[in-house]
Amino acid sequence: MSLAVFPRLAIAALDLVFPALCPVCGNELGPRRRDPLCGPCWDAIDRIAPPFCDRCGAPMPMREPPESRERGSEGAIEAPFDDPEEGPPPPAVCSTCVADGPAYDYARSAAVYGGVTREALHRLKFGGRRALARPLADLTVEQCGATLRDGIAAVVPVPLARDREWERGFNQAALLAERIARWLEVPVRAAWLARERATKPQSDLHAAERLANVRGAFRAAPAVADRHVLLVDDVLTTGATLAECARALRAAGAGCIGAVTVARVR
Repeated sequence: MSLAVFPRLAIAALDLVFPALCPVCGNELGPRRRDPLCGPCWDAIDRIAPPFCDRCGAPMPMREPPESRERGSEGAIEAPFDDPEEGPPPPAVCSTCVADGPAYDYARSAAVYGGVTREALHRLKFGGRRALARPLADLTVEQCGATLRDGIAAVVPVPLARDREWERGFNQAALLAERIARWLEVPVRAAWLARERATKPQSDLHAAERLANVRGAFRAAPAVADRHVLLVDDVLTTGATLAECARALRAAGAGCIGAVTVARVR
């Protein structure tokens, strides 16, 4: 028997005596778990699937087939419909990005911020449940990995304010980035992006205040020049933090800037 089997046997034995509980719902994890999330919580995550905006990753309504429109169907048609006679449609871009595109080249999010996703991220960040970074990073890769652009040179976590990282004991974006980078088989380069100054917690601010709060707060290293950089953060709310990180990377000469988050506010 391989020695690697013994830790798994030990965990299984402990689960029989002291059943592991899901940090989100408090129920026993059970056989379909994604440690440390139970199967029902994992299944309940509101995942984001195509169609979504190719720039910001926001979910978009499904476009109706041509025959439906000919019958007089009404409603907004945003995402392109794949007509086999015309070939694949161009990438869909939401009206917000058409009017004022983000500073990054593309962003993707795995789930809508709410329910299980919100609780899991809250317990990761404020409850010290670091193990939750594993399934949340896996979720991000499973939902977003296939739509990331090619040629990523490195994964860069969004830097956390020094006082909050000291208080928390970790940067949740860095925990997510480490596992996402392993899945993508690229390095993590946290030193490529740094905070120049302290900022207030974005969660306490309105949209306009968020923009002002992070303006000029980041500095990128010269090593990003001509590189495809993938930013990693936990939640995309207004996009202010990711946009300011992207501006710093762009100022340092980054070639392509992508961003990926576990969740986004709808």
